[in-house]
Amino acid sequence: MKNWHLRDIILVTILAIFMGVIFWALNPVYTLLAAALAPLGLQPLANEILLGVWVMAGPLAGFIIRIPGAATLGEFLGAVVEMFLGGIWGASTLISGAIQGLGAEIGFAATGYKRFGWGTLVLSTLTTTIVTFAWDLLRSGYATYHLNFLLLLFVVRLLSVFFFGGVLTKLIANLLIRAHVLPTTNR
Repeated sequence: MKNWHLRDIILVTILAIFMGVIFWALNPVYTLLAAALAPLGLQPLANEILLGVWVMAGPLAGFIIRIPGAATLGEFLGAVVEMFLGGIWGASTLISGAIQGLGAEIGFAATGYKRFGWGTLVLSTLTTTIVTFAWDLLRSGYATYHLNFLLLLFVVRLLSVFFFGGVLTKLIANLLIRAHVLPTTNR
């Protein structure tokens, strides 16, 4: 297992800053989408549709840096950036960032940080979805929803996290390799 080096710390910080700005820029999109879905009684779907973007820093950092703690640190630092830019959830963003990062980290830890292919990304998206959904059951009152609506929310969240935290993460990593930003060994 690899240890942290200055290059890794710089890379996770750059990723977190970039993703934190994206998280913050997504706030008005969330507000508009939630407002559009509210008259239909589907406001919680706004969170599910966009959650994949908000959790993307974890899988991206974990997949690119490949060191224990990278997913958690990347997601948490992204949340710090979003909060300092004036994100709509304020300091609670830090709790969400830590939980989201931990969800992604569990997927990488399950392979002992030794496998970094599609299977690991799929596992990371699944663990991220489960951990963050459990958090929203407690924090956002999801436990009061009917089972069918909960299933809809879970499936939409899983698809969003899979697309952004899995597919897009893999594409970004491939682009960084082609641009010679990342080494091709063990990638």
